[in-house]
Amino acid sequence: MNKRSRQVGYFLSSQYFSDGLRITLSILLPALALSQFGQLQAGMAMSLGALNVSLSDAPGPVMHRRNGMVTSAVISFLVTLITGFARMNDYTLGVEILLFGFFFSMFAIYGSRATSVGTAALLIMILMIDRPMDARGVIHESALVLSGSVWYSLISLLASRLQPYRLAQQALGQCIHEMAKLMAIKADFYDTSTSLDDNYRRLIAQQVDVNEKQDAVREVLFKSRRIVAETTRTGRLLLLTFVDVVDLYEQIIAMYYDYSDIRERFGNSGVLEHIARSIRRLSVELDHIGLAIQLPVPFHKPVDITPRLDELKRSIDDLGDEGGSTLVLRKVLVSLRTISQRVTALQKNLASPTANPINNEEMEYGRFVTHQEIDLKSYLDNLSLDSSVFRHSVRVAVAMLLGYVITKLLPYGHHSYWVLLTISVILKPAFSLTKQRNIERISGTLAGGIIGVLILTFIPNRDVQFGFMVLFMLGTYSAQRINYIVMVICVTPFVLLLFSFLGVSYLGVAEERFFDTLLGGVIALVTGYLVFPQWESDQLAKPMKAILQANIRYLQLLFDSLSGQDISLVDYKLARKEVYVTSANLSAAFDRMLSEPKHKQRNEKLIYEFVVLNHILSANVATITSAQFTNDYKVYSAQFLRPVKRALFTLNESLRRLDTSTGKPIQESVGTSPAVPESAPADPLLGEQLNFIQQVSSDIGKLVDRLV
Repeated sequence: MNKRSRQVGYFLSSQYFSDGLRITLSILLPALALSQFGQLQAGMAMSLGALNVSLSDAPGPVMHRRNGMVTSAVISFLVTLITGFARMNDYTLGVEILLFGFFFSMFAIYGSRATSVGTAALLIMILMIDRPMDARGVIHESALVLSGSVWYSLISLLASRLQPYRLAQQALGQCIHEMAKLMAIKADFYDTSTSLDDNYRRLIAQQVDVNEKQDAVREVLFKSRRIVAETTRTGRLLLLTFVDVVDLYEQIIAMYYDYSDIRERFGNSGVLEHIARSIRRLSVELDHIGLAIQLPVPFHKPVDITPRLDELKRSIDDLGDEGGSTLVLRKVLVSLRTISQRVTALQKNLASPTANPINNEEMEYGRFVTHQEIDLKSYLDNLSLDSSVFRHSVRVAVAMLLGYVITKLLPYGHHSYWVLLTISVILKPAFSLTKQRNIERISGTLAGGIIGVLILTFIPNRDVQFGFMVLFMLGTYSAQRINYIVMVICVTPFVLLLFSFLGVSYLGVAEERFFDTLLGGVIALVTGYLVFPQWESDQLAKPMKAILQANIRYLQLLFDSLSGQDISLVDYKLARKEVYVTSANLSAAFDRMLSEPKHKQRNEKLIYEFVVLNHILSANVATITSAQFTNDYKVYSAQFLRPVKRALFTLNESLRRLDTSTGKPIQESVGTSPAVPESAPADPLLGEQLNFIQQVSSDIGKLVDRLV
C-alpha cells in the first residue's frame, strides 16, 4: 500500500471521520424527518441541539464524554431559554453577551472538555440571537434544543456501547501514524541536501503532534476502567501495544548523533543515503502497524529489514578508515537494529497476541494521566489579571459586546450574528493563534463562498445540490478538530446551500457572510492586540523552567541507576513522559511566539538553541538509561560518573538563574550501592557519552546566562 493510499485509509478509519459521519447524520435526520410533517423549524431546532452538544463530545473515556454531553445539554437548554427572553430587549441581550462571554470562556481553567462545553454554550447563545419568538415560542424552542441534545447523546453513547474499543484503536493508530512521520523526519538528517536547522524545526514540531496523540491515547486507555481492569484479548492487546509504542518512541528520540559531523565525514561515501533509506523503510512498516490497528483489514505483510541492515553493515565495514573512525556509524546501525526489533515485535504481537502480557497493577496507569477537579474555588482563584484564562475571558466578553454593538449600528442584513460567531471561534488565548485563525477564516470563507456560488449558479438540480450540502456537512464536522481552514472552506458552501433551500438569496447571503467574517476578524484581532494582550515572549520562562526541571529529574535517575540504586520502572517512565510533555509545551510556545508581531519577539535565536539543546540532552540521557533497563545492569564508580554530577550542578544553576523563587535545587544522590561492592570497569564509549552530556548541559548554562 503506497503512502497516498495509507493516508486515505487513515482518514476514513479515523475518529475524525467517524465523528463527522455521526454528527452529520444526527443533525440531518431530525430536520429531514420532521420536515416530512411540515415541521421543518422544529426539526432545525433539534438539529441545533444535536450540533451544540456534539462540540463537547471530544474523544476520551465514555464516562467523561457522557458527563460532558449531559452538562452541555443542560447548559444549552438554560442558555436557549435565557437568550430567548433576553433578546426581546437590546440592552438585556447586550448584558447577557457580556456576562456569558466572560463566564463560559472561564471554563478553560477546567481543561479541554470543559472548554468545549463553554464554547457550545456561546454558540447556542449566538445562534439564538437571530430567532425572534414570543414567550411560548422560547419555551418550545428550548425544549426542542434539549431533545436534540438528548438525541445526539443517545446516538453517541450507543455507538460507544456497540464498539467499546473503537475509540482506543483509532487514537492508538493515529499516535503510531504521527510517530511514523517523525521517523521519516529523522531519516532526513542523513540526507545531505536538507537543512539541519529546518529539519530540527520540523522534528520539534512533529514531537508536539506525537505528544498530543500520546496524551489522547493515555486519556482513552488509562481512564477507561473497562480497558484497564479487564482481561480480554482486545483490551490487553491495546495496553501492551501502547506501552511498547512509547518504548519505541524513546528509542527513536534517543537515536541522536552529531549530524553535521557525520555529513562532513561520510557525506560522499553513500552510506548516509543507505541509512536514510533504512529509516524510511522502518517508518513505512510502523505506518502499516498504525493502520492495521485503526482499520479492520488484513494486516500488511511485514517487510524484513534485516537484509538491508546487513548490507548497511557491510558498507560500513568497507569504509575502513575512510573519514576517520566508523564507530558513530556502528552506533547508528545498533540503534536501527534495536528499532527494527521493536517494530518486528509489534508486528508479531498484532498477528499473534501474547497471552496475559502485562501486570496492570504494577503499571500504575493512574499516575500517567492528569485528573482535573471541577470546583468553584478554582474558578474564583482565577479571577485575577495574573490568570491567562481570566485575561482571555475579558477579551472575549469585550470583543463580543463590541461586535454586537457595531452590528446594531450598521443598517445591513438580518444575519449579523455571524460576526459574533466569527469572534468566538477566532479569538484565542494566544495572539499568534488569533492571527492564524483570522487568516484561515477569511481565506477559507472566500474560497468556500466561491465554491458555493458556483454550485448554486451552474448546478440547478436540487437533488444534486442536496448531495453537495451533505458532503460539505461531512467535511465540516470531520475537519473541525484537525484542520480549521478545511472546515471553513466546507462550512461556507454548506451554509449557502442551506439558505438556498430555505428560500434565501444565496448571493446576498454570500456577500453578508464575507463582510461579517471580515468585520468579526478585525474585531477579534484588534481586541487580542489591545485588551490585556499576552505575548508568548513574556510567558516562555515557565515552559523553559519546566523542561529544565524535567531534564534534571531525568538525568538524576540516570545518575542513580549508574550508581547502583534501585530505580522503579514506573518512576523512570513518569520522568520520561514529563520530559516529552515539557519539551512539546516549550516547542509549541516557541512556535506561537514566532507567529507574533516581530517587535514582540525576544531572543528567538537563543530560545531556539535552548529548545534544540534540551532535545539533544534528553535524547542522550534516554540512550544510556534505556540501555540500563534493557541490558545487563551495570554500576560505575563515582569518579567515572563525575561528568553527570557536574551536568546536574550546571542544570540546577541554570534553573536557579531562570527563577530565583525556585528555592533549593534538586540535590544529587551520593550514588552509594551497598548491594554492589565492586564497580564495573570504565566503558570508553559510555564515558564519551557522559562527557557529551556534561558539554550539552554547559552549553545550556551559557545560553541561560545570555537570556537572563
